Amino acid sequence: MAIYAIRDLEKLTGIKAHTIRIWEQRYHLVIPSRTATNIRYYTDEHLRQLLNVAVLNRKGFKISKIAEMTPDQIARLVADLTAADQSHNAQIDALTLAMINLDESAFERIFVTYVSESGFERTMIELIYPFLDKLSVLWITRSISPAHEKFVTNLIRRKIISAIDQVPCEINKDASLFVLYSPEGENQELTLLFVQYLLRSRRQRVIYLGSNTSLNDVRDVCQPLRPDYVFTILQEPPHKQTVQAYIDNAAQTSVGSKLLLTGVQLFSQPVSLPKNAVLLNGLYDTLNFIESVRTEHSLLPEANAA
Repeated sequence: MAIYAIRDLEKLTGIKAHTIRIWEQRYHLVIPSRTATNIRYYTDEHLRQLLNVAVLNRKGFKISKIAEMTPDQIARLVADLTAADQSHNAQIDALTLAMINLDESAFERIFVTYVSESGFERTMIELIYPFLDKLSVLWITRSISPAHEKFVTNLIRRKIISAIDQVPCEINKDASLFVLYSPEGENQELTLLFVQYLLRSRRQRVIYLGSNTSLNDVRDVCQPLRPDYVFTILQEPPHKQTVQAYIDNAAQTSVGSKLLLTGVQLFSQPVSLPKNAVLLNGLYDTLNFIESVRTEHSLLPEANAA
């Protein structure tokens, strides 16, 4: 059982600690437990209750009315409203609750509904990435356990792989060739997988090496194939070297190719880009670059015909 302070509840739900205390004192909502020394603390059950109350309150339900409902009535009403409401905040709250409850069926229901309305790519961009942004804050502040993070990231990973498998294998033979990898020590690969999906869905050629890949492995691919682009993500400090040293070594490994770089390490300190390197500032910058490559190649036949 996880134990939360009131500040953890504030981060997880977006409700100010002052408001939580008022709801407790005035409406007897979310009454904390106490240790033997009378220190207040909250449990997973308190968090679930507060998330549900927050959803109803944002929907216009008065706290006085919510306080009159039983926990089961609140949960059923939230489930009904969430199923009918495709707004981002409601769905992100619902995903957070599914994560806290370790409820795969709830996650599945939310995800599939959004995909049916908006498609897989928009679901990732509009729903999953904002949720992951919230998750990263919760992880940094230790408001969630590693088990919760592993549970939900593995569900998302499975969804991306399934979407990749559904993209037809036929590609444009004249399209650019991308090699995708993340460095040694990098085990988080959700964005790398999603970039693979984006490229394949746009009929680009992709060699996917995955996470925790050495530069020797990258060299073994680049030397015979001479890819147009090598894409990597630096979220963690490089293994046994500075960020600048890693960039320089990766650029040398990718000679003859454009080295596409993204990740928080590249923006947390000054770096000098080698001549064959391009810095991409996050997902939207990466999306725009991929679109520019696709547009460039889609115009080539017309240019040749002219």
